[in-house]
Amino acid sequence: MSSQRQLADMLLPPDHFLLQPRQDSLLGVQEGHIDTSTLAAHDFDVDTRTGFMPPDPPLSRLPVQWELWETALDAAMQAKLQLAVKLDLTSEEKKSSESWREHVRRLPVVPTSELTHSELLLRRAHHVLTFIMHFYIYTLPLSSSVRIPEPISVPLVAISSHLQLPPVVTYSDNVLYNWDIIRPRAQNELGFEPPALDNLRSQDMFSGTIDEQEFYLASARIELRGVEALELMRATMDELFVGDEIAIRRITTYLHKLASIVHDLETILLNVRKGCDPDTFYHSIRPWFRGADSDPAHRKWVFEGVEEQPTHLSGPSAGQSALIHALDVFLGLDNCNIVEGGVTPDQRTLLRRMQIYMPRHHRNFLRHLSTNPRPVRTFVTQTKPDGELLDAYNSAVQSVKKFRDAHIKIVAIYIIGPAARERMELEHADPKTQEVGKQVLKGTGGTDLVRFLKGVRDKTAEAVIEPTLQ
Repeated sequence: MSSQRQLADMLLPPDHFLLQPRQDSLLGVQEGHIDTSTLAAHDFDVDTRTGFMPPDPPLSRLPVQWELWETALDAAMQAKLQLAVKLDLTSEEKKSSESWREHVRRLPVVPTSELTHSELLLRRAHHVLTFIMHFYIYTLPLSSSVRIPEPISVPLVAISSHLQLPPVVTYSDNVLYNWDIIRPRAQNELGFEPPALDNLRSQDMFSGTIDEQEFYLASARIELRGVEALELMRATMDELFVGDEIAIRRITTYLHKLASIVHDLETILLNVRKGCDPDTFYHSIRPWFRGADSDPAHRKWVFEGVEEQPTHLSGPSAGQSALIHALDVFLGLDNCNIVEGGVTPDQRTLLRRMQIYMPRHHRNFLRHLSTNPRPVRTFVTQTKPDGELLDAYNSAVQSVKKFRDAHIKIVAIYIIGPAARERMELEHADPKTQEVGKQVLKGTGGTDLVRFLKGVRDKTAEAVIEPTLQ
C-alpha cells in the first residue's frame, strides 16, 4: 500500500466505512488484488453486486409459527379487496372486506421473540404485517375511525422497534424486500450473478395489477443500475485521498461515468410509463400507500394494545431510497447554500426525515458517507483550476438535476394530471366540491408534493460550480 493510502487510513476514524471489510470478504480475493471495495461492508448491508437490494431474493414466507400472518395476507390478495374510496364499490365488495377484517381482529397475538434472531425474518414480518395493516385501514369506510387491532399492532410495533423502522409500509417493504426472479440466474465462482433488469417480479401487491408491479420494479431496476454508481463513488473517494495529477484524471473520468449512469437511471424512471397506466396508479394503487399524514379523512391511527403510540407514519416514497440520498451526499448537494426559491430549512429537514424510513444499515451508510474528510465538491473547488475536472463534476450534478426533472414529469403524469381530472369530474357532478381543488396535493409521504420536488430540483441546479468561483 502506498504512503498516501496509509495516510488516508490514518485520517479516518477506525469505524469508517472505508476501513470496513467488504460484505463478500469471506469469498476471498484474487491473488495480488488489493480489496478496496469499501462501500460494501456488513455494517451497511450494501452488496457489491446488488447495492442496497439484497443479493438474493428476499424471504417469501415466514416459518410456520407465523403462518397466520401469511394466510391473512394471502386472503386479502386472493379476495382482491377493494379500496373503500372506490366510487362504484359494491355491497359484495364491502362484505368481503368486512369479513376479512373480522378475521384479522380474531387472530391471536402471536409472540415475536423468536423472530429477533434473524434480520431476514424481521424484514419479512414487517412487510407482511404492514401490508395487512394497510389493507385493513384502506378497506375501512372513511367514516370509520382507524383502530389497528392488537393481533397486528402489537407484533408490528415490536418488530419495528427491533428494525428501528416505523410501523408503516416503507419503500423497503415495496421495493427492496419485495422481489423475486422469473428465470434461474447464472452462477460463477463468486455465487449467483445479480438479477438482470428484465428478470424481476414482485412478491406481494395490493391491487394485483401489472401496473403496480411495474411501479415497484422501476425502482428496483434503478437500485440495481445504481450499483455501478456506488462503485464509482468508492473509486473516487480512494483517489481523493491521493490527490495527485493521476488521481485528478481518474476522478474526472469517474465523474463523467457517474453522469452517464444517472442518465440511465433517468431512462429507467421514465420507462415506467410503458407498463403502468397513470389513472390505474392514481385511483387503484397509490391510495393503498398513504400514511397517516395523508389519510383522505385525516383520521388518527390508533395502535390498540400499544402504550406508546407511533408518531412516524408517512407512507412509502422515492425519497426513502438510500441510493438517491447517496448521490446527494457524495456530490455535496445536501450541503450547498440554500438560495431564494430553493429548498427551505423545513424541506431539508424533511429530506433528513425520510431517512427514518430507511433500513438502519442504510442510514448508517449515509452517515458514514457524509463524514468523508475529503468531499468531492470541496476537492473540486480547492484544486488548482482544472477545467476538465470542473466540467466532469458539473456534468454529474446536471445529471442528478435532469433525473429530478424526470421525477417531476412522472409526478405530473401519475398524480397531478389524474388529480386534476378527478377534480373536474367532481366539480361537474357537484359544484359544491370546488373546495377539494384548493387542497394542497400531497405525496404518499405527506409532503407538499409539487413545491417540495421543485425545491429539491432547483437546489440541485444551484450546485453547479461556476468557473469564476475557483
